[in-house]
Amino acid sequence: MTKHKEINSISLKQYAEESYLNYAMYVILDRALPNIGDGLKPVQRRILYAMSELGLDAGSKYKKSARTVGDVIGKFHPHGDGAAYEAMVLMAQNFSFKYPLVDGQGNWGSQDDPKSFAAMRYTESKLTSFANLLISELKSGTVDWQPNFDGSLLEPVIFPSKIPMILLNGTSGIAVGMATDIPSHNINEVIDATISILDKPKSELKDILKIIKGPDFSNESSIIASKEELEEMYLSGRGGFKIQANWEQEKNQIIINALPYQASGSKILEQIAEQMLNKKLPMVVDLADEGDHEFPVRLAITLKSNRVNVEDLMNHLFASTDLQKSYRINMNLISLKGGPKVFSLVDLLKEWIIFRKDTVKRKLEHRLDQVNDRLHILEGLLTIFIDIDKVIKIIRKSDEPKKDIIKAFKLSEIQANAILEIKLRQLAKLEQIKLQNERDELVSEQDSIEKILKSKTRLKTLIKNELLEIKENFGEDRKSPIIESSNAKVFSEEETIVTEPITVVLSKAGWIRSAKGHEIDPTSLSYRGDDSLQDFARGKSNQLAVFLDSNGKAYSIPSHSLPSARGMGEPITGRLNADSGVQFISSVIGKDQDKFLIMNSGGFGYISAYENMTSNKKSGRAFMRLPENAEMLKAIPVREDHTHIAAVSNIGKLLIFDIGELPILGKGKGNKIINIPKDKLASGEEFMAHAQLLAPDSSLKIEVGKRFVTLKPKDWSEYILSRAKRGKKVGKLINIERLTEELKVSKTD
Repeated sequence: MTKHKEINSISLKQYAEESYLNYAMYVILDRALPNIGDGLKPVQRRILYAMSELGLDAGSKYKKSARTVGDVIGKFHPHGDGAAYEAMVLMAQNFSFKYPLVDGQGNWGSQDDPKSFAAMRYTESKLTSFANLLISELKSGTVDWQPNFDGSLLEPVIFPSKIPMILLNGTSGIAVGMATDIPSHNINEVIDATISILDKPKSELKDILKIIKGPDFSNESSIIASKEELEEMYLSGRGGFKIQANWEQEKNQIIINALPYQASGSKILEQIAEQMLNKKLPMVVDLADEGDHEFPVRLAITLKSNRVNVEDLMNHLFASTDLQKSYRINMNLISLKGGPKVFSLVDLLKEWIIFRKDTVKRKLEHRLDQVNDRLHILEGLLTIFIDIDKVIKIIRKSDEPKKDIIKAFKLSEIQANAILEIKLRQLAKLEQIKLQNERDELVSEQDSIEKILKSKTRLKTLIKNELLEIKENFGEDRKSPIIESSNAKVFSEEETIVTEPITVVLSKAGWIRSAKGHEIDPTSLSYRGDDSLQDFARGKSNQLAVFLDSNGKAYSIPSHSLPSARGMGEPITGRLNADSGVQFISSVIGKDQDKFLIMNSGGFGYISAYENMTSNKKSGRAFMRLPENAEMLKAIPVREDHTHIAAVSNIGKLLIFDIGELPILGKGKGNKIINIPKDKLASGEEFMAHAQLLAPDSSLKIEVGKRFVTLKPKDWSEYILSRAKRGKKVGKLINIERLTEELKVSKTD
């Protein structure tokens, strides 16, 4: 009778679920996600290990890449040779890896076409000196080993990395149901941040962001991300940022000399050429790729004339081509517990420090075992040197010399074996002295290791010194500057070519309009009913007009889109999503780096650049944080010759101080300009009414109705005090209506 094996049946649903989960975990753990310890995926780790086993260190000769790939897929990674070679190529490309781990010779691709690398039979490779930071301690008992796919060899589970490699080179990968996207960072910043956490384990993100400014790539293209965006990104482990190409103008050409990470120069030229064919860029007459070995990235855009607004053209190209690209960040890694986890920046560094401490402990314990073993042998050798003749006699006459030596000198079997392996020339007196010196050195080393293992402070110091040494050997300055925002915006042809001077006018009722030219007197314009002039600003039609409301928000409107001043204009609220009940206080227009004095009636203020006020959001951007019961005052343009700030309260107290005492900020509350008591501000009894900027030879005109007082420089000097003081009364003047700077007019003028 035939015996049948018992068959366990399961539902198709259960089988599918189990199979899917098994496959998902395989992809997550063994293919797509890097390990937090060494920052590598399994295929990368196996490539580097295979190269180290082939003796391809930084000081060796190059070998054919096919040799390495053959060992990788034959011994450790039974997948396609193409996939293994491509993973190897990425580690050799300095535009893919900020700190390459493979030193390639031959054609390894270009930034323009990363996959244009030659076949592996044509290229040669070895490890870089930087890769040594991963593998130098591999044979020092630092990591666990596992059988390879067929059980014939052992391979390391992880590399004993001396540095948080995952932050340095970054990585990307797609697993089942999850992904990872980690940008590269600057080695100096990462090391300093790691040391900071070693010294202060309770460090918070705000402390670390003072050190790690943001991602850093191998070229000098600019990273666009606000401080708030970076903070949120590094806190949650998820977010995004933009990278913008660098450019400069040379006569009638725009030269692009740094592209975003993984952007293709030829593709960008194709994108621009397509716009030229569609007659969207009539101001561009020619394109050329002038890159060479010395300057790999050099894209030349030739303009029709010098009258083209280059800034606006580049902002258009940033918005419509790969000259500006968006990048995701998802710091999803295999944690020390063995599963995937999305890390914050601080948690990532802290967990890597745990990994490094464990690795160093294992290295020290392994070395201590070696030292103890050698000391044990040395003690035996030095013991028999006392009576070497007896040892020789035993060896010559005994049938079992090992047993007799052990018995005679009370030695261990290991010591006896070492004695029996001594060569005759090692019996010299000099050899005994060498052994004694070796023992003394090892005893000293043993003591040093034991002290480190027993002391958390000594262990931290050891790791810290290792990191500082790496910084000294491999450190470099940040390459990617970080800017808070981008003005990238697609334009029409008319916007670019036609730029003319304009005057933007804001009325008290919140109506806006634009007049051609700078000669117009805004007070002479007609206003609706009881409405009148609130503020005005002079600039160009291709610039954004910025409006500040009473709550401290800044709103941007393209000035060319404003209605003509020939009419009454239109309500600004029809263009924006402003809070109900707010008043619009000030209008501002200028170039990105133009400075303005920003202030409120609570007596606080700061100096800020025009670019900090602009926003694409209809709801505006929070620009100034107001004290309770305070409102915004008009922004005042800052000239280069301005040296002092004059502020006056409603009760007639005047304070003048050096402009350098007020900080330059992107946004915020600012610093105190003039001291207004909180209780008096709350009651409305006292507030800052006006302010003005003064040049050294300017006079200050103070107006109350038809009355006015003019203080010449020699007169206003008595009101000069430190910032944040109460100020001094100006005669009996109260409820001052206006402060005006009167410039000194020369005879030539």
